[in-house]
Amino acid sequence: MMSSGFDQKELKVLSDILALVLEEQPGQSEAALQALRNRARKNAMTGGALKNLFTAIAPNPPERTSGATAKPRAPRSTSTAKTAAANAETQKARLQVRELTESINRLDKELRTVRALNSDLRAELFATQQARAETQTQLLSERSGLKIRNLIIILCLTVGIVLGIAGTELFHTLFATTAPPPKSIFLY
Repeated sequence: MMSSGFDQKELKVLSDILALVLEEQPGQSEAALQALRNRARKNAMTGGALKNLFTAIAPNPPERTSGATAKPRAPRSTSTAKTAAANAETQKARLQVRELTESINRLDKELRTVRALNSDLRAELFATQQARAETQTQLLSERSGLKIRNLIIILCLTVGIVLGIAGTELFHTLFATTAPPPKSIFLY
């Protein structure tokens, strides 16, 4: 059984965080571990303090199997000063766990918000890229249409000029009223 002073919700959040740290998915476990590290660094909590917290939470911690390297524990003292100091340490550890839990929850919420914003921005970028491609296609088709139109205008003008000259020559040939002067006058 757990100690009556521990908040069940805090223990659940802490166990969820630790489960994420041990998770097989590298993204989730790394993010949870990094958030836990950042919060512990911010609160100046050491690994030993966290270990002491778990020892206080766990009613019956497992015994170590390697007897040669294990250090014997000092006998527990029943003095009230040591008990009060231990209670103060426990309260401080609980407060740190609560702060870490709140920080992790806040960071998780911020991460979700940032991911949603990132998703929205990616969708907007994709829509913008599509609009840009459509605009480029339309501009290219207008430019090619303009070139063809200019070519047709130049061709029509050229054909019109040639037809005009040919028509004028034909008109002068058919309806000439005077005979051309004899070429012999140009020889003298």
